[in-house]
Amino acid sequence: MSDKNEWGSNLSFVLAMVGSAVGLGNIWRYPYVLYSNGGGAFYIPYIVAILLMGVPFLILEYGVGYNFKSSFPKAIRKIHSKAEFLGWLLPVSVFIIMIYYSCILGWDGIYVILSFFKGWGADPNTFFAATLLQSSESATGLTSFIPVIAIAMLISWLIVWFISHKDLEEGLGKVSKILVPLLFVIMIAIVAFSLTLPGAMIGLNELFSPNWSLLLDFNIWMAAFGQIIFSLSLGMSIAFTYASYTGEEGDLITNTLSIAFANCAFENFCALGV
Repeated sequence: MSDKNEWGSNLSFVLAMVGSAVGLGNIWRYPYVLYSNGGGAFYIPYIVAILLMGVPFLILEYGVGYNFKSSFPKAIRKIHSKAEFLGWLLPVSVFIIMIYYSCILGWDGIYVILSFFKGWGADPNTFFAATLLQSSESATGLTSFIPVIAIAMLISWLIVWFISHKDLEEGLGKVSKILVPLLFVIMIAIVAFSLTLPGAMIGLNELFSPNWSLLLDFNIWMAAFGQIIFSLSLGMSIAFTYASYTGEEGDLITNTLSIAFANCAFENFCALGV
C-alpha cells in the first residue's frame, strides 16, 4: 500500500473515525433513549454495553481491517472463499443507508439557510411536513418530486464525491480535522444556549433522574446495546475500512478506547442541550 493510500497521521484516523461515529445516533437518538429508559439508571446497562460490546467489537473490526488491508469482501474471501457474498452485503447496506442519509443531509442544508431568518415560521412542524416535504395522505405523494430537496441531495452527493475521490489524507483526513472539532464547538454553543432557557434545570432533572426499577426490564438492556451498536456503527465495515489504511505505527487499542470514549462523551454532552 502506497503512502498516499494511508492516513497521514494517527490523528487523522482517530478524527475520521470519531466523525463516522458521532451524528444522528448521538444528537437525535440518544437523549430520547436515555429519557425513555430510566434516565440516570440507564447508565448502568449503557456502560456494560460499552465494555462488553462497544470496545471489543471495535477492536475486532479494527484488527481485521488492519491485518488484511483490503476491501471487506476480499477479506471475507481470504477467510473463506465461499463466504465472499457475505462481504458484499455490508457495502450494499451502507450504500442504501447513504441514500436516505443524503436526504437528511439535504434537509440539514436547507435548514441551515432557513435558520438565518427562521424561515420555518411560527409552526415548524407544519412547515416541515406540509411546506418542505409536501406530504399528503394520498399514495401519490410517495412519488412527488420536490425540486428544493432534490437539489439539496445532489449538492450533498457532490460534496461526498469531492471529498472521497481525493487521496485519503488530502480528502477525508483534512476534512475530518476541520469538521469534527467544528461540530464539537457548535454543540458547546448549543448546550450553553440551551442551559440558559427557562426550565432548563427542570428538563435536566427529568432527563437524568434514575428510575431504578427499570433495571429489571430486559428492554432497557436491549436499548443500551442497541444504542452502542447504532452510535458506533458496529458491524457496518466502516471501522474495518478505515483501519485498513492505517500504517504500522497505529495503536489500535488506544485508538479504540479514544474513539469509544469520544463518542459516548459527545452523546451525553449533547443530551444536555437536546
